[in-house]
Amino acid sequence: MAIIAHYLPILDWLGNYRKSDLSGDLIAGLIVTIMLVPQGMAYAMLAGLPPQVGLYASVLPLILYAMFGSSRTLAVGPVAMVSLMTASALAGLSGSDNQMAGALILALASGLMLFVMGVARLGFLANFLSHPVISGFTSAAALIIGFSQLKHLLGMEIPRSHLLTDIVGFVIREAESANIVTVALSVGLVALLLLWRGPLGALLRRAGMNPAWVGPLTKTGPLAVVILGAGLVWLFRLDVNAGVKIVGEIPAGLPTLNWQGIDLTMAQDLLPAAGLIALVGFVESVSVAKALASKRRQKIDADQELRALGVANIGAAFSGGYPVTGGFSRSMVNFTAGANTGLAAIVTAILIAFTLAFLTPLFHYLPKAALAAIIVVAVSGLVDFRSLFRTWRYNGLDGLSQLATFAAVLALGIEIGIMLGAALSIAFYLWRTSRPHMAIVGRVGETEHFRNILRHDVKTLPHVLALRVDENLYFANTRFLEDRLLAAVADQPRIKHLVLICSAINFIDASALESLENTVRALSEAGVTVHLAEVKGPVMDKLEKTDFLGHLGAGEVFLSTHDALAKLEKPLDPGPVI
Repeated sequence: MAIIAHYLPILDWLGNYRKSDLSGDLIAGLIVTIMLVPQGMAYAMLAGLPPQVGLYASVLPLILYAMFGSSRTLAVGPVAMVSLMTASALAGLSGSDNQMAGALILALASGLMLFVMGVARLGFLANFLSHPVISGFTSAAALIIGFSQLKHLLGMEIPRSHLLTDIVGFVIREAESANIVTVALSVGLVALLLLWRGPLGALLRRAGMNPAWVGPLTKTGPLAVVILGAGLVWLFRLDVNAGVKIVGEIPAGLPTLNWQGIDLTMAQDLLPAAGLIALVGFVESVSVAKALASKRRQKIDADQELRALGVANIGAAFSGGYPVTGGFSRSMVNFTAGANTGLAAIVTAILIAFTLAFLTPLFHYLPKAALAAIIVVAVSGLVDFRSLFRTWRYNGLDGLSQLATFAAVLALGIEIGIMLGAALSIAFYLWRTSRPHMAIVGRVGETEHFRNILRHDVKTLPHVLALRVDENLYFANTRFLEDRLLAAVADQPRIKHLVLICSAINFIDASALESLENTVRALSEAGVTVHLAEVKGPVMDKLEKTDFLGHLGAGEVFLSTHDALAKLEKPLDPGPVI
């Protein structure tokens, strides 16, 4: 039963459900629904899909994640980043039918990839997207998202593009074609959202409202914007009298479980984009899930999250949705509103389904400017230039990869930008580890501690060179290691013993082992005996399976640097001083 519960977490929390958790789950489910209905429609519009698709993606995927997800508070559904990547992937498809078919393929393909990765326990692959790369991508994507909504905020037709330069250039050239009423409406709705998100919280706290309610209420701004925007358009018939673009008729009814078939050519073209959507969505989702779980001392299983997100996306594909993942803002609202289990997500799904079945006519007069305002305000906080400066000051190479990712996403597109950033991160890592830090160490006073001779006042022995290597040894740094060891000995002709301190070495690959054997042989011919100290157990286990230790000759393996220096303190054969 425990094994089944591991792969189906709903059995765990449902089997141990407490009555005290019910009120929190119900309230959180309601509040997230209030937030998700306008967001879902807005993000679907961002993806270039009909508004109802965002609601379709907020029913079955939520239920499936609640069943399979290891996080009890993660709110899954449409998010800005994945919506933008979906729009970019679908940009080359003409016709709404083709784009809808492409969205379903993206959901299915990314879902299958995620599920297979989870079964194969490949959650570690997400680590190849470093934080600087993710940060650079997020900031650039947020700018692209914001500028992509200018056509709705300004009420003008802008050619679809995932490049910021194209969008900005067109707006500047055609600024006179903007709809003044739409612009005024957009400015007012954006201002309302900002006031709702900022000063409203302080006002409510000063009014004495329970702090537990203040946070969730300040997240209901999108609903207020939807109601106000639709009301103004309906009251003054701005769609007819002023040319304000509206959502129009939204089909009523629940999404149906069906599949129209797969266009293999289209699927092949969309496969790389689906892979990136899966990877980025997983990184975003698991980061949020872990952050929230740590606040309640709960555990997140990354591989189970892969399987859960995979099943959720497959569900989205078969219910008329598009790729989904865990969202930061909604998850925080879900958490602070009191969600205790996956029941909160199920409540949200039921309420979204109720909205689809009975309330869609209320959105007929909803201006597209309102949805654009929701998107712009939602992603405004994702642009983080301070992170770039902090990263640059701490590590120039990481800062360079973040800046390169940011610039490439803006100039070359999302897929190329993020792949370039990941490639740079890996290249910089290989460059750093190919030139490992090495320190000649000496004894600190009369202690058993040994530190770098360049940083501390230490004692050394004229005939013993104690050298610490601060990196794993593998094919990329073998030549550098060999050259440094031979050079260090050549600089000190009195050296008779070289103690290689291995405290920071966790792995030695075959190339490095062969290089070490050659170095030991070369030093032995020069009259220098090589010893090892502080070799870790797993590394020693590997070495004992080879004949490397026999190549040390008179050399020994010491438990500590202190033991090595204590035994070698007096030279066995001082020899003539050269």
